[in-house]
Amino acid sequence: MGFSGFPDEAFEFYEGLSADNSKAYWTAHKQVYEDAVRAPLTALMAELEPEFGAAKIFRPYRDVRFAKDKSPYKTQQGAHTEAGFYVAVDADGLMVAGGLYSPSPDQLARFRKAVDAESSGAPFAALIDDLQAAGFEIAGDRLKTRPRGVPEDHPRLDLLRHRSLYAHKGWPPEDWVGTPQALDRIRDEWRALRPLQTWAADHIG
Repeated sequence: MGFSGFPDEAFEFYEGLSADNSKAYWTAHKQVYEDAVRAPLTALMAELEPEFGAAKIFRPYRDVRFAKDKSPYKTQQGAHTEAGFYVAVDADGLMVAGGLYSPSPDQLARFRKAVDAESSGAPFAALIDDLQAAGFEIAGDRLKTRPRGVPEDHPRLDLLRHRSLYAHKGWPPEDWVGTPQALDRIRDEWRALRPLQTWAADHIG
């Protein structure tokens, strides 16, 4: 079955899970999760695969072994492609993102070297400006100070502070989210994110 949107039940499910993150709630509503969340997301990823590559749908269960928060279930359902395109559903609606989420030390070093260099850093700053102009928010873990060896007047200091960097955009569960139009919207936004993913692939790996 093709993708036809995320029904209201998907967002209602996560509203309930946010209020009662328990095995009892999950067991009572598991079929809602399967039908309203996982099945539409699986169909969406299948539709996007020819252009963006195969996707991984994350497990709904949290790894609580080393966490202070022992809540057993994630309060959003996400999926991502190998190229770094991301989509998620939660109580607040629909979200898309792309970028450098959890870089290894080697990747972070290459990121900072590329942002520092004028030949690669200036185009990167320009594409970040373009994404912000297109309505994306730039987020990620950042240093409070500047990285070691970076002068305080560096033209891209704000970008160099990032230890992770991604662009994201979200929508509340408006009527169009429950229709096939959601596929077109996500595809268009992922296309807008492609320059960021391409730059990362070229300079970070």
